[in-house]
Amino acid sequence: MAQYLLDTDICIAFLKGKNDLLKKIEKVGFDNCFVSEITIGELSYGAYFSDRIEKHKEEVVKTKKLFNVIPISECLELFGKEKARLRREGNLIHDFDLLIGSTAVYFDMIMVTNNEKHLSRVSGIVIENWIKHDVK
Repeated sequence: MAQYLLDTDICIAFLKGKNDLLKKIEKVGFDNCFVSEITIGELSYGAYFSDRIEKHKEEVVKTKKLFNVIPISECLELFGKEKARLRREGNLIHDFDLLIGSTAVYFDMIMVTNNEKHLSRVSGIVIENWIKHDVK
């Protein structure tokens, strides 16, 4: 069974009850969905920057209970290699995005994100966008 690494934007949409993400996650199974430590950091930052700190801190706790949190330590070498490659190409992306994307590649997970533009630059990444809006 495939495993999925949920990007921060997906987690935020899920917590807001958007885009039928609950159904999509249930379909693949909560046990097959993971988040990066970086995502927990980004969600925590968002909580403390918001006007509703306690509510959003509870959402961070909820995220950690619902999904296994993947450490980044094992994929730091891949991060460094990818960052050097992207810099040489003049195609850098934000470090947090690159760390999350490197985690997906290292652990052979499908990256679930709405940030296809940047994360598609990571070598070997497989992306699914569960909130992509159809253009009409």
